[in-house]
Amino acid sequence: MALGDLILMIGMLVVFVGVMIFVGFYCRKHSTDVNGFVLGGRSVGPWLTAFAYGTSYFSAVIFVGYAGQFGWKFGIASTWVGIGNALIGSLLAWVILGRRTRIMTQHLSSATMPDFFDKRFSALSLKIAASIIIFIFMIPYTASLYNGLSRLFGMAFQIDYSICVIAMAVLTAIYVIVGGYMATAVNDFIQGLIMLVGIVAVIAAVLGSQGGFMESLKKLSAVQDPATGEFPGVFNSFFGPDPLSLLGVVLLTSLGTWGLPQMVGKFYAIKSEGAIHKGTIISTFFAMVVAGGCYFLGGFGRLFDNANIYNAEGKLIYDAIIPEMLSGLAPFLIAVVIILVLSASMSTLSSLVLTSSSTVTLDLLKGRVVKDMDEKKQLLIMRALIVVFIVISAALAIVQAKSSVAFIAQAMGVSWGAMAGAFLAPFLYGLYWKRTTKNGCWASMLFSSIFMIIDMLANLKVLNLSLGFLQSPINAGAFCMIAGLIIVPLVSLISRAPDKAAVDAIFSCYERKVTVTAKDSIETEEQ
Repeated sequence: MALGDLILMIGMLVVFVGVMIFVGFYCRKHSTDVNGFVLGGRSVGPWLTAFAYGTSYFSAVIFVGYAGQFGWKFGIASTWVGIGNALIGSLLAWVILGRRTRIMTQHLSSATMPDFFDKRFSALSLKIAASIIIFIFMIPYTASLYNGLSRLFGMAFQIDYSICVIAMAVLTAIYVIVGGYMATAVNDFIQGLIMLVGIVAVIAAVLGSQGGFMESLKKLSAVQDPATGEFPGVFNSFFGPDPLSLLGVVLLTSLGTWGLPQMVGKFYAIKSEGAIHKGTIISTFFAMVVAGGCYFLGGFGRLFDNANIYNAEGKLIYDAIIPEMLSGLAPFLIAVVIILVLSASMSTLSSLVLTSSSTVTLDLLKGRVVKDMDEKKQLLIMRALIVVFIVISAALAIVQAKSSVAFIAQAMGVSWGAMAGAFLAPFLYGLYWKRTTKNGCWASMLFSSIFMIIDMLANLKVLNLSLGFLQSPINAGAFCMIAGLIIVPLVSLISRAPDKAAVDAIFSCYERKVTVTAKDSIETEEQ
């Protein structure tokens, strides 16, 4: 690589890092108390909230790992995953969860998902159980965010993976610890803009290297299904070679956001009714461009089938597909891609560690392990735990990369499915259905957590068990979410009904009368 190109890429990275740190210190005035540090004072506008939601949703796991893997498996049909992320994971999530979450969590003075379960169902045990599930499954999920960085940085700078991981971890820790939620939201906005521009530029460049969009489709139509040696054109067909598995991916990566604490937590902090309406549109557009673009790009992965994406034993490396597609780009675009992937990873990492530290501090330690915990001590402990979680996740990522420890890789795969399966149904029914009971919530949490652990152990060959279609953690996670939507109402209906007066008092927040302008509410006639 020419010296000038190297200086250009390093210069762009230095500017990016400087902006992130500046934002962290600029926003520290918003993180002087727990409400400000965890929720930004519940006064975050639509643009920041929508971008925070989107950037927390899409990380390097999506851009490098999932886009490469599912693009290879399903071809151009993998674009459906991105469309599902936009319509189900963003649009419907905001419409169905956004407003009710904001109203009820403020009414209950709830700052975390476990705290919501406690106050909504009068069940401290649910709060503790949810906190433990988050603690167990959030760390491997956090470690997975570093995946993909090694090959991209190695391609551009020949820098050791460990240095990349440590640098990213330190930078993220600085601005989250100093500025809390508001710094995370502002940096998410900046990182989101980079992701929007970057993905469009990269798609244009990659397809241009193959002769353009139509020529790329033509080349893809000649690729046969390697499993049968037949069906040329299956990888540029409407639903691809395996529609059922594709549906499982769409469900897990789209519906799953409804039950992830770091995603739902964005609704806690949004400022107003108008902000929810605007945020819904912005978030959906962001997801359509970024997620749709990532999976669309990955769909052309088979056009770059060469020795560089296989290991010494001839096994395909999914994480190598996207980097190989990008390796021939101009230095400026490679720098854009690196900053894009860094942005995607850091935005999700900051959201996860903030969620983890606040959950452990407020829901596990406060009042139990540490009896006397004032605001100052809560902030101190949360900041210390952010360091702990980032250190552990970075260490896991380095160990996994150096030794290819299968257990860590498998644990990453089940994290999303376990948390989404455990929390989606209890949270959704808790917002909408008065008859929901704590027993129904317990059943959903236990079923999903245990099933996903069994699935992981079966994949690791610890258990001699064949789960068939559900052997895949993706399909298992989607199954757990759907099962939870059935389990919660069934168990609730056969359980003793909750106290009517207590539940009515909770749901009274939706009946509270407010005065709004005509632009926000259409009356039947003027008064």
